[in-house]
Amino acid sequence: MKTRITELLGIEYPVVQGAMARIADGGLAGAVSEAGGLGIIACGGASPEWIREEVARARAITDKPIGINVMLMDPRAAEVAELVCELGVEVVTTGAGSPANYMAAWKEAGVKVVPVVASAALAARMERLGADAVVAEGTEAGGHIGELTTMALVPAVCAAVSIPVIGAGGIADGRGMLAAFALGAEGVQCGTRFLTVEECSVHEAWKEKVLAAKDSDTIVTGRGTGHPVRGLKNKFARECRKMEMAAKSGEELEGMYAGSLARAVAGDVENGSVMAGQVAALVTERGCAADVIRDMVREAEALAGRTLDELAALNSRRERA
Repeated sequence: MKTRITELLGIEYPVVQGAMARIADGGLAGAVSEAGGLGIIACGGASPEWIREEVARARAITDKPIGINVMLMDPRAAEVAELVCELGVEVVTTGAGSPANYMAAWKEAGVKVVPVVASAALAARMERLGADAVVAEGTEAGGHIGELTTMALVPAVCAAVSIPVIGAGGIADGRGMLAAFALGAEGVQCGTRFLTVEECSVHEAWKEKVLAAKDSDTIVTGRGTGHPVRGLKNKFARECRKMEMAAKSGEELEGMYAGSLARAVAGDVENGSVMAGQVAALVTERGCAADVIRDMVREAEALAGRTLDELAALNSRRERA
């Protein structure tokens, strides 16, 4: 495939692996990049030493481009921003803030900058700052989310900017990829779909919870703090919602969330924050990163070659391309 995203990022397929905090490490990122997509190492809350080790780990797997995600509200964001240049990663994605303070240094180092946005206004602002592309992530996504759905957000962002747009949120297969392209995207980002692949180091209990998820099994917590997060329903999430409904103070709520992701990563999927998107209901297989990318692109291209009449007939039979 050739799109502005593949050309910009130097990748074979316009598929980006989402930066899942405490999960997306060098092993997963390296596997995704080696398979022709773009692997991203999530650096939120990570030490400089860990970041160096994971970049080296990814480089040992592939000589293809890799990326780093900088969570801009992280107290160490400035230090991580410097590491982006020092370690020679090809792409940086950003979230939870503005990358304005780091843009000049990244540009000088030849790094491609791709902020994650949740509105058309923010996308336009990122373009003015010099972003090379944006990820328009809908509220269906797992982890920290905005309010707009992918169906509404992607075309709005595409109308607001001239730089390439990567669609994200609710995409796990070729059907979702084709839909994103129909809305104006030139690439897709997937997080939840990569949770169950063999190269993902997340605890087996987390993988099993994703594989067993139904369409109604996600829940949003944290709205009371201004930082909504989507994850799978469990004891922790239900307790959070009870506290939020009881109008507990922000301090009490923050105390409830503290350490919740770490608990889930360690395997406590009832008392931790098991972040995953609504599309978890469509994730029914494990496989490897290369399988996910290959199958997604194959299905999208097979569907794209059909007329609407043919698609309707295929859908009526509940068949997949």
